[in-house]
Amino acid sequence: MAIRVAIVEDNEKLRETLGRVLERTEGFACVGRFATAEEALQAVPGLKPDVVLMDINLPGINGVECVRRLKDQCPDTQFIMLTVYEDTDNIFNALAAGATGYLLKRSTKAELLQAIRDVMKGGSPMTTHIARKVVQSFQKPPARPPEPDFELSPREREVLDLLAQGFLYKEIAEKLGVTYETVHTHIRRIYEKLQVRTRTEAVAKFLRR
Repeated sequence: MAIRVAIVEDNEKLRETLGRVLERTEGFACVGRFATAEEALQAVPGLKPDVVLMDINLPGINGVECVRRLKDQCPDTQFIMLTVYEDTDNIFNALAAGATGYLLKRSTKAELLQAIRDVMKGGSPMTTHIARKVVQSFQKPPARPPEPDFELSPREREVLDLLAQGFLYKEIAEKLGVTYETVHTHIRRIYEKLQVRTRTEAVAKFLRR
């Protein structure tokens, strides 16, 4: 049985060329050609094609939104984006909308026909360049989590920094111009916030932040 394909493409020359390719290739049938998303939204649900070749940059409703709406009405239809756009945003917006393939218009006739066959077999055809972009997007290093501040006050952080440098309580008091008792109070609060019991543990936790 022939694979039934519909085309949504505003470039008339390309739309007709794709239609002729499908009609002249054994195993394929072009069941509809549409210049706008609005036309496709009206006709495609009744045609129930196996595959829709969809341009992105359509007048009025764009191709991604058209796929999203048609996918709700035609859950068994496969959508392949056929476009000049190869940026990550367009790729992922199309895939999120329900497209199962993404090809560039510079793809050869053989690549296009094979992509239609592949999508009917459960594949997700993409040009190698597009596939590389998808892979690279998943290989980006994760964002570093924000460094914990332990809710220390500026003065407590200053005291802890001096502790880390090896100063004694009395020396810290002299450097900061405060009493020994004030330094001791700061350190007690630091220990509570860091949930530690010793100077060594406090400094170690501070340095690992």
